Amino acid sequence: MTMNSKLMVGNWKMNGSLAANASLLSDTLSGLGGVSCRAAVCVPAPYLAQAHSLLTGSSMALGAQDVSAHESGAYTGEVSANMLRDFAVRYVIVGHSERRQYHGETDAVVATKAQRALAAGITPIVCVGESLAEREAGQTEVVVKRQLAAVIHANGHCISEIVVAYEPIWAIGTGLTATPEQAQAVHAVLRAQLQAATAHADRVSILYGGSMNAANAASLLAQPDVDGGLIGGASLKAPDFVSMLKAASR
Repeated sequence: MTMNSKLMVGNWKMNGSLAANASLLSDTLSGLGGVSCRAAVCVPAPYLAQAHSLLTGSSMALGAQDVSAHESGAYTGEVSANMLRDFAVRYVIVGHSERRQYHGETDAVVATKAQRALAAGITPIVCVGESLAEREAGQTEVVVKRQLAAVIHANGHCISEIVVAYEPIWAIGTGLTATPEQAQAVHAVLRAQLQAATAHADRVSILYGGSMNAANAASLLAQPDVDGGLIGGASLKAPDFVSMLKAASR
């Protein structure tokens, strides 16, 4: 990895209110002294305007949690990449395990969403990860390579512009975390797959997302192929998120 700084992304999931967001972002931004890593927060769509206005002028980038696979049209409730761009959204999560699991998103849909984001100049954070059953069956490598291959196939020469997030489904919101060694093993597989696809694989940050918190962040971030984190619950607590940003800045 030749990029000079880790990337830490908070994913608020379906949490927040106008008052809570204002307080959380204010407390987070006030703690950024000495933070040199790249940082972003992915907020629910109704709060993009509020977050955009609160983050303007800060070092924290704005992200969204999903994007439509369609450019525009009769898709009630969907949000297009160009709409996100109107709010200076820099990152968008695609293929989060919750979207794959609860909303039936296929590898092909995730690949198209990544394509839409890239076309709008937004960096897709492509999530890959295996279930506990898949891990226990020894299928981890097969599953994550299949998920990433779909995105590589659809986005070819642009693939160095994405971010990848490895999120073992068995470690999301369960309190279970992959050990640093388990995380590194999968990150190394993904890195090799990217290197086979592009001469610019060193531009791609591979984040770990699976119950990363203030207590385990430093040991995960110390792994050679862990380039940052996609952080759920801990990003909703400003002191925890700030301490993780500081760990990523060392």
